[in-house]
Amino acid sequence: MQPFSLQPGMQTLSGVFYPTGYVFAMFPTEADARRVGERIERDRLSREPVMLLPPQQILEQVVRTVGSSDIPLPSTGTEAATVRQYATLAGQGHWALMVHAPDAGETEAVMQVVRQAPFSFAEKYRRLVIEDLA
Repeated sequence: MQPFSLQPGMQTLSGVFYPTGYVFAMFPTEADARRVGERIERDRLSREPVMLLPPQQILEQVVRTVGSSDIPLPSTGTEAATVRQYATLAGQGHWALMVHAPDAGETEAVMQVVRQAPFSFAEKYRRLVIEDLA
């Protein structure tokens, strides 16, 4: 697994977190996130390395894309509402994985592994919609 690094292509034109083609899954513990990420990589379910995000990094890099404070500002877009959910969970110590899974088959294969652990939240960023995978 590799550390997360927020890239310009992972944001909307207004700068809000929106990594098209990725599954973003959150787990209550680091151990669960690591175990799932390692399995996804071992089974080669993604063509790109899995990214592991600790709670602090979610708050500092992902959540801040919707505003400049620790608590995201209100927004009319669903992408901001989704990021606010990440803020709540990261504030409770949840870890996240980002997995590149651009097509439906890859997404389902990734989710079969994710569902084997207790996960708190999972979304797929498609071109025009954020799909709830829970």
